[in-house]
Amino acid sequence: MKRAVAILALVVTAGLLAIAGPAPGTESGSLTGRFLVAKPEMADPRLRQTVIYLVRHDPHGAMGLVVNRPLGDAPLANLLRHLGLESAGVSGSIRVHWGGPVEGRRGFVLHTRDYATQGTLAVDARIALTDGPVIFRALADGTGPSRSLFALGYAGWGPGQLEREMERGDWTTVLADPDVIFDADADAKWQRVRSREVIRL
Repeated sequence: MKRAVAILALVVTAGLLAIAGPAPGTESGSLTGRFLVAKPEMADPRLRQTVIYLVRHDPHGAMGLVVNRPLGDAPLANLLRHLGLESAGVSGSIRVHWGGPVEGRRGFVLHTRDYATQGTLAVDARIALTDGPVIFRALADGTGPSRSLFALGYAGWGPGQLEREMERGDWTTVLADPDVIFDADADAKWQRVRSREVIRL
C-alpha cells in the first residue's frame, strides 16, 4: 500500500478534464452517471463481477471507475506527505480502490457534490470526480465531501467499443445509487445491483 501511495503522488495532479469530454447530459443516449455491471458471462478476468460508475459516455468513447474492488487502506498522513502537503496532526486512513486497468498510476476521487475545487468534474446532480491533490487536504481537515471513494486507474473504451461489448452481452446498465458507490461492503455491491432495472441504449 505504501507503493500505491507513492505512485499516486507522481500522478494525482494529472488533468482529468482533458479526457472528460462533453458535459454530462449533452449527448443523446449517454449512459454517463449510470452503473455498468458485468454480466456473469464476462470473459475478461480483470472485470468479472465489477460495478463501474460511468463518468463519461459519448461518441468519443467512455470512462468509468470500478467501485467494488478495494485494495486496502493507507495512512492519510503518509499520503499527504508524499503529495508535499502539510500532514502535522493528521490521523486516520483512506481506502484505496482499483479503479480499472487503464493508467493504473493515476488517482481519482469520486465524491458527493457538496465539494468542488480545481480539477472537479460534475458527473450528475449527485456525484462529482476530482483528480487534484487539494481534495486530500480537505479530507484530512474535515472540509471535503461528505462521502468519497479513492481509486487508482480507470476503465476506458474507444468510440463504439462499449456499445459493441454491450451487444456481445458483457454488460448491463442500471441506475446509479450513491449508497452503493460509497458503501464499505464492496463484496455485496455486484449482487446488489444485478437485480435492478436494465436501461437500454
